[in-house]
Amino acid sequence: MLNFNIYHNTMRNFARGCILLSLFLMACSKASSSSDNSALPPTNLTVNAVAAQDSSGNVSITAKASNATTYDIDFGNGVIQTVPSGSTTYKYTAAGTYTINVVAKSASGQTLSANTNVTVAIKVSLVWSDEFNVDGAPDPNKWGYDIGTGSGGWGNSELEYYTNRAQNAYVQGGTLKIVALKENYSGSAYTSAKLLSKNKYAFTYGHIDIRAKLPSGQGPWPALWMLGSNIDTAGWPACGEMDIMEANGANSNKIYGTLHYPGHSGANGNGNTLIISNATTAFHVYSLDWSPSAIKIYVDNQLFQTVANSSGIPFNHDFFFIMNLAIGGTFGGSVDPAFNSATMEVDYIRVYK
Repeated sequence: MLNFNIYHNTMRNFARGCILLSLFLMACSKASSSSDNSALPPTNLTVNAVAAQDSSGNVSITAKASNATTYDIDFGNGVIQTVPSGSTTYKYTAAGTYTINVVAKSASGQTLSANTNVTVAIKVSLVWSDEFNVDGAPDPNKWGYDIGTGSGGWGNSELEYYTNRAQNAYVQGGTLKIVALKENYSGSAYTSAKLLSKNKYAFTYGHIDIRAKLPSGQGPWPALWMLGSNIDTAGWPACGEMDIMEANGANSNKIYGTLHYPGHSGANGNGNTLIISNATTAFHVYSLDWSPSAIKIYVDNQLFQTVANSSGIPFNHDFFFIMNLAIGGTFGGSVDPAFNSATMEVDYIRVYK
């Protein structure tokens, strides 16, 4: 009887030992498996992007990969975010087609990338405009004037004297007319007008359309542009300048779109040009798309200049409009001796957001 009990206890202890050994081996196996997975690279990466149908600019992005612990998502507009889950909703501020690139990362830092394209629609609303439909003086609630000599006040060696007289700026027949005249006036040989929305309307970001017909002849220098509202404190070019359209009489069909800011002032502006036809005989739409990520300049929806926006350049605060017609100067060049007058017509100016 004693021997049987000893045998029974011995077998029971042996069984317990086997169970404990089995549990130990299973734990080791799991730990080893977990350790092995952390060292594996990401595989099977998929990227899906779905744009909201309400034209809000929202895009739902989902990235999935085996062995990935986090995802870096490049939204295709200069913005990159780290998204541990791989799923996020991003709001675009400008319409367009974007390439979304995703880099999946494992715990050991190994990576795998994939991309997809998404087309984003943005519903915009007209937030400010002047249609120039009321004959007479330009709307004083929207426009003021710079007054004085181009050579003395504007730094471009211009030859005109800017006035607020009706003969130099008036609305008639549905368009604003800015008129440069050859006449002796306060010591200058020419007069013209320079309208600006400073202290009346300024904004940050949006889409701008200006429909205009340019003057002909050698010497006129028409411009549709914007300046930073902090110019009185920051000065130029620290305030920033966006030239939506400039041209000169030497080649009126050559349209300049330029940004000026520190490091890119004067003739060193960050710009480009586009040759169009009939700039002086037909109206064209000169446009600017302005967002936190980019500034784009167009003529008749044809993009010809893009500058990446960032916190390092002065294009993330309020700007106001300027419309003027200079004569001569550093850009206008020599004036035809037979010149008597020139007119820039503006059909409308519109701001959308």
